[in-house]
Amino acid sequence: MSDKRASTIYQVLWNSADILRSKMDATEYKNYLLGIIFYKYLSDTMLYHAAELLEEEPASLKEAQKIYTEAYNDPETREDLIDALMFDFYYTLEPQLTFTALVEEVHKGNFQLEDLAQGFRNIEQSSELYENLFEDVDLYSRKLGSGIQKQNQTIGEIMKELDTLDIAHEGDALGDAYEYLIGQFASASGKKAGEFYTPQPVSRLMTQIVLQGKEDKKGFSVYDPTMGSGSLLLNVKKFTNEPGTVNFFGQELNTSTYNLARMNMVLHNVSAANQHLHNADTLDADWPTEEPTNFDAVLMNPPYSAKWSADKGFLDDSRFSMYGVLAPKSKADFAFLLHGYYHLKDSGVMAIVLPHGVLFRGGAEGKIRKALLENSSIDTVIGLPANIFYNTSIPTTIIVLKKDRDNEDVLFIDASNEFTKGKNQNVLEDKHIDKILETYKKREDVDKFSHAANYDEIEENDFNLNIPRYVDTFEEEEPIDMAALSKEIIDLDKEIEKSEAEISSMIDELAVTDDSKEFIEAAKAVFNHE
Repeated sequence: MSDKRASTIYQVLWNSADILRSKMDATEYKNYLLGIIFYKYLSDTMLYHAAELLEEEPASLKEAQKIYTEAYNDPETREDLIDALMFDFYYTLEPQLTFTALVEEVHKGNFQLEDLAQGFRNIEQSSELYENLFEDVDLYSRKLGSGIQKQNQTIGEIMKELDTLDIAHEGDALGDAYEYLIGQFASASGKKAGEFYTPQPVSRLMTQIVLQGKEDKKGFSVYDPTMGSGSLLLNVKKFTNEPGTVNFFGQELNTSTYNLARMNMVLHNVSAANQHLHNADTLDADWPTEEPTNFDAVLMNPPYSAKWSADKGFLDDSRFSMYGVLAPKSKADFAFLLHGYYHLKDSGVMAIVLPHGVLFRGGAEGKIRKALLENSSIDTVIGLPANIFYNTSIPTTIIVLKKDRDNEDVLFIDASNEFTKGKNQNVLEDKHIDKILETYKKREDVDKFSHAANYDEIEENDFNLNIPRYVDTFEEEEPIDMAALSKEIIDLDKEIEKSEAEISSMIDELAVTDDSKEFIEAAKAVFNHE
C-alpha cells in the first residue's frame, strides 16, 4: 500500500477523533472511535465474504450490501449463507444493521442509535469470542449530546467520516492504523496510557530479542500476562517469518483494555484459534493452568511498583515458592517477573520492562535477585533512556531472562543516551535499536556502552546489578593548557585596557556644561578605576 493511501487512512481516523475531542478526554473517546471502527470492519468483511460465498464480485460495499440483502431475504439461500458465515466468522448481521445500511440511514436523516446498539448486541451474543466487546461504547452518554437527537448526530458524523474508507480491503494497513490511533490516544492520555500501551520502538526491541534465531519457527508461542491493548504481543507477527502460525496468549486486568486487545487481534487478522486472551488479575491467580502453560517467549511491560497483597499463602504458590520470599506489598515488580519467568519454556526467552530499582534494592527483592543470578536466569540488563514512555519520565530497564544457559555471565548495556529528543517524549529510532540488538547478539564489551560481567564480578558487587557498576560512562575532561590560558587572560586584559582608553577619550571630547561636569568626572573615575 502506498504511503499516500496509508496517510489517508490515518487522516480519516484522526478526523473522526476530532468530532469527539471537544466533548470528552482521550481515555473516553478512544472507546467510541475504536469500537465503531471495529464494528465497520466486521460489517465490511462480512459483506464481501458473503458475496464471495455467493460467487459474486462486487465493485463496492453498496453492491456487496445489495447482494447480501437479496440472498438473506431469499428463503432458499438464507440458512446456508448464515451457517457459512457463522462457521468462518462466528457472527452475522441482519442486512439492515450492517454499517453500510446504517450509514445510508444517516445520510437520509433517519439514523437511530438503537439500531447500532442492536448491531453491537448481535455481535456480542453470536460467540464467546465477541462477548461484551462493546460494553464501553455508551451510545446514550450525555457527553455525546444533551438529548437523543444530538447523540444521534454525533455518532452519525463519525460514521459518515469512516464511511470514506473501505476498511475490509485495507489489510495490514488497517491494523497499523489502529495501532497508530492507540498510540495517539496514549500520547493524549498521559499517565493513564501505561494501562494499555507500550511505545512501538520499545516493543520492537523486546520482540526482536525474544525472536532471535527463531524467526522461522512455526507455531511460535508468546505470552504477555499484562498485555494492555496487545501491541507488544502483536509485534511478534511483524517480525516472524511465520505470522499465520503464531499463538498469542495474554491476560489483562482492566476489562476495557482487554476488549481493546481483542479488537486489536481481529483487526490484525489473528484467527480465533490462535488468540487466547483472558480477563483477570495475573498475580491473584495463576493463568494459564491448562496446557500449554509454558511458552517460547514471554513479553511484559507491567505497571511499575504496583501494590499487591503479598499474602503469605503465595509462598506455597509454585510461581514463587522456590525463592523463599515474596515481592514487597508496595512493589510487585518481582512478582510480575517471577510469574512471567515461571511460564517460560526451558528453551524460551523473556523480556520485561521494569524501573531501575529492581536492579539494586535490598530486602526480599535482593534475595530474589540473588537466587535468579545463582540459577543463571538473568541473561542481559539493558538501561533505556528516560522519558520514552507516555506514562512516566523515569528511566527504565529491560531485563532478559532465560532458563537454559551455557554460562553465568550477565551482559550490561547502557543505552541511556541512545535516543532522539522529541517534542514530548524521547524517541528510540531504528539506528538506536539496531545498535542495541547488535551488541546483544555479539555479547562483547564496547567502551562506555556494554560489558559482559562474569559471576565472580557480580558476586563481588553483592549481586547489585546497577548498570554504572559495570559500564563506566564517565568522560574525563580535557586537560587545561595553563600556558595558553595565561596568554588568553593577558590578551583579554589588554583588550579591556584599550577599550577603557577609547571610552575615556570620547568623554573628553564631549561638550561639557557646568551641569554635566560632575557626571563626566564620575564616569571617568569609573573607567580609570579610581
